Amino acid sequence: MTDTSTLLRIDGLTVDYRAGARRWRNAITDLDLHVDRGELVSLVGESGSGKTTAVHAALGLLPPEARIRSGSVVYSDVEVTGWNHQRMSLVRGNHVGFIPQDPNTSLNPVKKIGRQVVEAVRFNERQPAGGSRRVEFALESLRTAGLPDPDRVFGQYPHELSGGMKQRVLIAIALAGRPEIILADEPTSALDVTVQKAILDHLQRLRDELGIGILLVTHDLGVALDRSDRVLVMRHGEIVESGPVDAVVDDTADDYTRTLLDAAPNRHRQRLAPTTGPATEPSGEVVIEARGLTKSYRLRSERGELRALDAADLRVREGTTHAIVGESGAGKSTFAGILAGFTVPDGGEVLAGERSLVGLRGRRLREARRDLQFVFQNPYTSLDPRFTVQRIIAEPLRAFGLVSGREERTERVLELLRSVGLDESHLNRRPSQLSGGQRQRVAIARALAPTPRVLVLDEAVSALDVSAQAQILQLLVDLQARSGLSYVFVTHDLGVVRLIAHDVTVLKDGSVLETGSVDEVFGTPRHDYTRQLLAAIPGDRLAIADAR
Repeated sequence: MTDTSTLLRIDGLTVDYRAGARRWRNAITDLDLHVDRGELVSLVGESGSGKTTAVHAALGLLPPEARIRSGSVVYSDVEVTGWNHQRMSLVRGNHVGFIPQDPNTSLNPVKKIGRQVVEAVRFNERQPAGGSRRVEFALESLRTAGLPDPDRVFGQYPHELSGGMKQRVLIAIALAGRPEIILADEPTSALDVTVQKAILDHLQRLRDELGIGILLVTHDLGVALDRSDRVLVMRHGEIVESGPVDAVVDDTADDYTRTLLDAAPNRHRQRLAPTTGPATEPSGEVVIEARGLTKSYRLRSERGELRALDAADLRVREGTTHAIVGESGAGKSTFAGILAGFTVPDGGEVLAGERSLVGLRGRRLREARRDLQFVFQNPYTSLDPRFTVQRIIAEPLRAFGLVSGREERTERVLELLRSVGLDESHLNRRPSQLSGGQRQRVAIARALAPTPRVLVLDEAVSALDVSAQAQILQLLVDLQARSGLSYVFVTHDLGVVRLIAHDVTVLKDGSVLETGSVDEVFGTPRHDYTRQLLAAIPGDRLAIADAR
């Protein structure tokens, strides 16, 4: 590759996917983009917009059922369009580094980290030939990727690392060939806000110190605007807006971009107002209370125990949303599981009024679960793919004996569907035929079927695009206003907490650091950890624009 300021140029790229024996479905239309040396460019859009297809086309990684119908891909003045896998593998190894989205599927679980990085070094033609020198360079790559104690990480397996550390390993593998440009496909979408900030800070340092160009693919407009020199907004395979960050924020030309900007959590500094009328005034009654919960897990790989919860308390008021926040490993999901009766604590109690919920079995557990329902993070895995929407929502109606016949059951299912913004056209669809936001609406409708008093939502919007996330949050606010529902809302995203919660509890390493109203905790946080979480919320450019 020759030395040039433009490291990647895509001109007029059109990509199709096979949709039948003689039919093709268009995925990308006439895409133009470029990334210069030392520049960070973000490609933004929702799921299905074509972002990942564009990256795979640029890397020569399109699946067999896809084709490049027209256009060109050029790295440093060398056109690589149509190159075979063997030729493109040299480009991927020595000119462009690739950071995929999910380290859990991208790293080999049965190989130690060091071996995987050494393999990447061995594959790249410009790196040291000797075995010991390869090991030295692999350790250097781990160090450059920001991993503390790279010698220890070198000898560990992926499952022994946190999500943020695994993502840094992927960065080390991408750096193994000393690339001039990195293509990063949603590299932080599954990470906590503080870990996300650390990863993005590191990518920026690589750009600033090594002059690496970066193409960052993301659905999070707040992240894109905070970190980029230029932003390209993609929808239905086409670029609908592009330009420097300030121009996109201050002079938005496209309605879809305005929708994404408006949906960004950090654009809203107050709790969402219901669209269906005034909210039900909370009574102040405590509907669920946890006292002194403790839970430990025995570690198989080491002697000792992991304390997941340590004397944790929680009080949820009727008609309010109480958020539980913290990073991965803080104990949030363990807390939620105990509240829902999925996990038995080692100590402490959970009370609904005067009734203890710990250790219930049989009929008493069934009665308790009717009053307290659970909404999982990933609606695709929590909905049976074989069932239609109608059967999914009808299951709890049958299980709790809440309807007497088919006609009444269908009427109640339709009522529940409409309550979450869907209609009868969705009745006979299966989860694979729904969008992510629609699947989560179905999951919420199913949870509402037994008419519970409390919903526990475990990262229920973290897997959704920003616009779908905004719709689900508004739906939850509207449902609460109509029926006085109480929510326990588990999340790592404090930007979302501001939109939906009345009260918040901050967890770290199983301990409650502080709890109180959102205004109190956000306005005057007492703990440094809470301040770190607040500082990591993306979207500063949006906040600055709104303050003008």
